[in-house]
Amino acid sequence: MEFPSFPIPAPTPSAKPAPTQVDAVTAESAKEFEAMFLGQMVDEMLSTVDIGSFGGGHAEETWRSFLSNAIGESIAEQNTTGIARSIETAMQRYQTGADR
Repeated sequence: MEFPSFPIPAPTPSAKPAPTQVDAVTAESAKEFEAMFLGQMVDEMLSTVDIGSFGGGHAEETWRSFLSNAIGESIAEQNTTGIARSIETAMQRYQTGADR
């Protein structure tokens, strides 16, 4: 008895997001990380500054974090530190499984 032959379909690539979409998400995540990191660094620096008789108290501590975050975001938007680029490169390597 002879079995009928069936064509074997070629394997199809797995569905992956478009590279530009992945790159955009990775770049945005890296920039958000940079802004958060810089905000925390600025907050630490501001905590060591003597405001004098102008400020102080609980309100200053609360609003200082908002100011620090705004400064961190502003620095990150300038793309001058290179932190986001380094993080983005590391994230892309992790996503692709590249060694270098």
